[in-house]
Amino acid sequence: QVQLSESGGGLVQTGGSLRLSCAASGNIIGINDMGWYRQAPEKQRELVATITSGGRTNYADSVKGRFTISRDNAKNTVYLQMNSLKPEDTAVYSCTAEARPSWVAAWYDFWGQGTQVTVSS
Repeated sequence: QVQLSESGGGLVQTGGSLRLSCAASGNIIGINDMGWYRQAPEKQRELVATITSGGRTNYADSVKGRFTISRDNAKNTVYLQMNSLKPEDTAVYSCTAEARPSWVAAWYDFWGQGTQVTVSS
């Protein structure tokens, strides 16, 4: 079984910062891309940022220059540093990882349960 466990969400004022973490655990042979998505109430889920195993990153235009994604391959962990937060960043943030479990010769997308980020104005 592969699990993704997120932490670091919470309530912050406009202009503040938060750091999200997501650790993958279980019988994992390898992890390719990891990323963060978010979903605000009554809105569709949207991509926030992704990072390859080699460290190449991709960001949504709305967070460029404010958010930074990084990962620690030795710990199977991905991070999202969020600075200059705005009320429109309020959402449930979920991490994802493309991983190969040890019991099957295939790659699958796994998701965390999500963590709430609320930015007050």
